[in-house]
Amino acid sequence: QVQLVESGGGLVQPGGSLRLSCAASGRIFSSGTMGWYRQAPGKGRELVATVTSGGNTNYSDSVKGRFTISRPNAENTVYLQMSSLKPEDTAVYYCNATLKTTYWDRERHYWGQGTQVTVSP
Repeated sequence: QVQLVESGGGLVQPGGSLRLSCAASGRIFSSGTMGWYRQAPGKGRELVATVTSGGNTNYSDSVKGRFTISRPNAENTVYLQMSSLKPEDTAVYYCNATLKTTYWDRERHYWGQGTQVTVSP
């Protein structure tokens, strides 16, 4: 009933930029925090950045100053502008959203299918 669809991944050279997009659709009553996580080969999934419905942002130390998360008008769309990309940023990037599908529902986590970001010369 709820889908998170990501786009914008790809191959980029070190120092380059990419912009990821994630749109949540379906039966959504309200949305809370949305964010991006990533998983590199052989590693666990880690937080990249989050933004609350009030616009408060949080970044991992590894991307602070290089990545910017945004959520226009607190809608169900979130963007991740990535600049000064490094080879160690190579990973599958996943969108996450905490959503309620009805008034009576509790907030649940939903995940996108992931988009590959590869940083290589």
